[in-house]
Amino acid sequence: MDESLFIMFDEFPIWSAPFGLKLLDYIDYKKNISALDIGFGTGFPLTELAMRLGNSSIVYGIDPSLDAIEKTRKKIEYYGINNVKLIEGVAELIQLPDNSIDLITSNNGLNNVSDIDKAFVECARIIKKGGQLIQTMNLDGTMFEFYDILKSILSDFQLFNEIKMIEKHIAYKRPAVNKIVSNIREKGFEINDLVYNQFNYYFADGKATLNHSFIRQAFINTLIEFLPEEKLEIIFGNIEDKLNKQSELFGRITLSIPYVMINAIKK
Repeated sequence: MDESLFIMFDEFPIWSAPFGLKLLDYIDYKKNISALDIGFGTGFPLTELAMRLGNSSIVYGIDPSLDAIEKTRKKIEYYGINNVKLIEGVAELIQLPDNSIDLITSNNGLNNVSDIDKAFVECARIIKKGGQLIQTMNLDGTMFEFYDILKSILSDFQLFNEIKMIEKHIAYKRPAVNKIVSNIREKGFEINDLVYNQFNYYFADGKATLNHSFIRQAFINTLIEFLPEEKLEIIFGNIEDKLNKQSELFGRITLSIPYVMINAIKK
């Protein structure tokens, strides 16, 4: 294998693939359309969508991260994709004309914006009548096995305010599906499909779970911001011990990732 290809792979696609594959299954593939992928991250499903639609269509990708743009640009060049245009920006202010887009996709991206209402206003502005808005997002039960242990330990330390802050953060990042659906409908969309699914992360023991690079980067590093620094070592030591007991009891550790795919059409 060409060594330059190795820089194109990391753990993030392992996380994003189950969501993205479900999203790709529900797209109405047509020639000669304009599409936008919101929050394309490391380039999936943006590059896959562009290749599946073909060169008669144009696919825009918007993301606020310059690192993400540079990484995705390298993928586009490597794969020889000619129908993608990358935009540095946010979903709350999309630099595209009114009624210019036939398809909007977002793979676990719209639920991570700063103001989801403004993002949906922008989606409604740029999409054509009859256009498709399709998104995925993980739900508030994500990794409940880990969070239940964390909150139990924080309760033992009487860190009740920290528990409230973590719960508030989770509610913000993983909003209730009925609220998202209501918001989408208010912006002039009809819901065609609402598909629930789940995949799991499996680990051998507690140390493997807490040391996993994606778990650390995407979850633990954020949680640390809510916890007292002087108690971090003992908190995560206790978490590891409890996870180890689970692995001994069940043979492995399971972290559940429930998610939903929402497929909507602009009226």
